[in-house]
Amino acid sequence: MRTEMKHGTQPLVNGNSEDFSSSRFSSLLATKDRDFLLSPTGAQVKVSDLEGKVVGLLFAANWYPPCRSFTQMLAGMYDELKRNVRDFEIVYVSSDEDVDAFNGFYGHMPWLAVPFSDLETKKSLSRKYDVEGIPCLIILQPRDNKEDATLRDGVELIYRYGVQAYPFTSQRLEQLHRENRERHENQTLTNLLTNHNRHYVLGHPGLQQVPVTSLMGKTIGLYFSAQWCVPCVKFTPKLISIYHKIKQMLATNGNDEEFEIVLVSSDRDQASFDSYFSSMPWLALPFGDPEIKNLVRHFDVQGIPCLVILGPDGKTITRHGRNLINLYQENAYPFTDAKVKQLEKQLEEEAKVLPSVVYHAEHRHRLNLVSDGNGGGPFICCVCDEQGSSWAYQCLECGYEAHPKCVRAVNRDSIPVTS
Repeated sequence: MRTEMKHGTQPLVNGNSEDFSSSRFSSLLATKDRDFLLSPTGAQVKVSDLEGKVVGLLFAANWYPPCRSFTQMLAGMYDELKRNVRDFEIVYVSSDEDVDAFNGFYGHMPWLAVPFSDLETKKSLSRKYDVEGIPCLIILQPRDNKEDATLRDGVELIYRYGVQAYPFTSQRLEQLHRENRERHENQTLTNLLTNHNRHYVLGHPGLQQVPVTSLMGKTIGLYFSAQWCVPCVKFTPKLISIYHKIKQMLATNGNDEEFEIVLVSSDRDQASFDSYFSSMPWLALPFGDPEIKNLVRHFDVQGIPCLVILGPDGKTITRHGRNLINLYQENAYPFTDAKVKQLEKQLEEEAKVLPSVVYHAEHRHRLNLVSDGNGGGPFICCVCDEQGSSWAYQCLECGYEAHPKCVRAVNRDSIPVTS
């Protein structure tokens, strides 16, 4: 599965000078028996045709859903770029299970590919670029310029900037990072949620138009979600419950604070959007609105469900609202750093009375209490399938992890033989 990238968004340099020779791509992608790559039509394209181009090596596989979703988005960007520039190409490096899976997956791609049968070249490329997870997009520059030689975080850059990232040079990326910082510094609810054609969001009943100005001064959650997404469908009922609890808590406290959520939908058709939104008590951007793609890139949303929290001033408080909801429920409000630190301290105190070892009714091995400092960290709870961090019960034998609140402690003798 795809691992979390740790390199940020700065280009990383591969210091091997032979990579920057005039036959750079031939030395990487050709063998003594093969000097070609496959095209989508089945034709053979000379590897030497890549010389002088910016080349992306796409490491992916049909069996992993994030690869399929990223590949679909990358194909749209690729087609847009190829209409305007000629010095860009992508080469698929497959981790598919068999040739039928390869043919089926590659059949939806518009770029070149290393033949599925050439296992040695695929292994060599994975080792050379230290590919630890998929999807992975390595960007190679054609010139002998070590500053721009090898960029390893192409997936993140495509999600964040799309075609604007081209030609993936350090100069271009520095410019985009600067512009992105300026956008976040100047961010307001108006420039996030409106455009020259629309100054409202949709509400209930009957998809009524609610002016964005009416949301000013409120804490806002932007909920990136879709009906086709199984984790979204599982998380939405929890979020609805927490939404009502936060609203009730604010009403009971009698202060002037207000909380609202706006759905930013990735549904595939109007009917799905209408059905999904009808189950929610909050607001929404219209289906297919052009601002949706801008918001996805602005907040670097790489997977759904995702809950971005905006403060009353329209500035971003956190992009990890979903995780905070899972950890702290309605107590996470107002999601600020100060509140999170308070909750973490409270969690630390509660953890002091937790047993260091337990047996869980749904797992046959013993579970050890771990934290960030002694082998814990971000994880997906095997009980509720939601994110967690900090304290967890972890199986040292098989990697099973669970929120402390999800573990049902039992005597060892009551554990079934199989789990």
